[in-house]
Amino acid sequence: MAAAESYQAWCSAAEKHDLASGASEWKELEHTSEYDYKQIRHRLEALQRLRRDNNYHGLLFALNEGIHGNMGGMGKPVLYNHAKYGTKKLIEEYVDEIVESIEHIAELDASQIDYEERLDFFHRASLCYGRTALMLSGGGALGHFHIGVVKALLQQNLLPSVISGASAGSVITAIFGTHTDLELKELIQPVRMLAEAKENAGWLKKLLYGKRKRADIKDFEEHVLNRLVPDLTFQEAYELTGRRINISVAPAELHQTSRLLNAITSPNVYIRTAVLASCAVPGIFPSVMLEAKNELGERQAYLPTRRWIDGSFSDDLPAKRLARLYDVNHYIGSLINPIVLFTKDGWDNTRIPSWVRWLTHKSASRFAKATCAVSQKYTPNWTRFNVLMNTVASVLNQEYSANINVYPDFRKFDFRQILSPLSEAELLELVRQGELATWSQMERIRITSKVERTLERILEEYGENDLLHAKMKRRKKQVQKT
Repeated sequence: MAAAESYQAWCSAAEKHDLASGASEWKELEHTSEYDYKQIRHRLEALQRLRRDNNYHGLLFALNEGIHGNMGGMGKPVLYNHAKYGTKKLIEEYVDEIVESIEHIAELDASQIDYEERLDFFHRASLCYGRTALMLSGGGALGHFHIGVVKALLQQNLLPSVISGASAGSVITAIFGTHTDLELKELIQPVRMLAEAKENAGWLKKLLYGKRKRADIKDFEEHVLNRLVPDLTFQEAYELTGRRINISVAPAELHQTSRLLNAITSPNVYIRTAVLASCAVPGIFPSVMLEAKNELGERQAYLPTRRWIDGSFSDDLPAKRLARLYDVNHYIGSLINPIVLFTKDGWDNTRIPSWVRWLTHKSASRFAKATCAVSQKYTPNWTRFNVLMNTVASVLNQEYSANINVYPDFRKFDFRQILSPLSEAELLELVRQGELATWSQMERIRITSKVERTLERILEEYGENDLLHAKMKRRKKQVQKT
């Protein structure tokens, strides 16, 4: 599998591995204590019977009884750890039946089930089922790993419409959130990626090993952002691509909170300035002032008295904010931040026991939080020290985990190079690592998001007909009045 050059080749190798290891037999066997197979089997047969008998209202009632991703515990991570490819056949059959039943309801005409009743069901089902988001963490030179993750998802049409990024993750979020699917297919071509790797390797070397003591953030804007990210606001990017991109920024001042910039909270902010702020690592880049487009279409300062720094210091994985803004309840995390090595649910390929990692992380976070409180109380005039302690406490007290975690192989990376320039070969290897790591989670992502994607597609199709349907209803009422 590690030698696979495409996802199809990886799948073929994974299925052979499952056959040799006995995982294929495990997938066929329904009986297990790991989920409620009896409930899943009962609901599967009920839906099949109702659809076969064309019992439309019965089918709609059965679907209304519950559409969510963890019915009978079928969303448990353990069910995706036994096999390299897929999970229990019963779970896959049940998800497929839910999708087919939903599509069956969508294709009915008004004489069978009223249009408004169906539309109301799809809205409620989508709200109850929730939405998936992709979160790209910070991680310095490891940022190219994210490209492989997004590339793999995009090629399988599984890239979520909600994407967040902090620090290095904000660059990838901005690139993929400001180009159409057609443009992205061109960007991820091997020849184009090789050219970009050469360009980025050369620029990073100049930036970090240059003569100046401190890097100019405008160099980053000129050599990277201006080339890869169109000069759009968050609202303009959403209208162009339909993707809901979010960028985390941290405050450079003491009495300020972090922000998640997007088309809802800051529609007129320019994405380039958001990325500049999210990548402003203290000590390397100066803090950044955001810019926005005013009502006249002119560029102006946004919160001119405030400055912003690296977003991963405050909200690397903004799960709670995404849940509030977009009804997200399922998260894919591309986690390149080295701190995941020290969290309980973090990267497992380490000799350090999880309880030791958990204890170390908790002890450090509590110490930082206590030190922060003491310093603010007894040394309020030590502004820089208090800002530093606030930042440290914020970093240590964040949650660094998602429902589906995608990690690089940290054993292959020297952490002394986290802020060092990498060669083009090393950058391309990170992209490949991102693809391989995502391929291993691809079927889990496909299965757990299949219902969600079906509901979104149907609602989009129904949305296109809403205006026409409303006009027809008005005309019908007018005819009845006359």
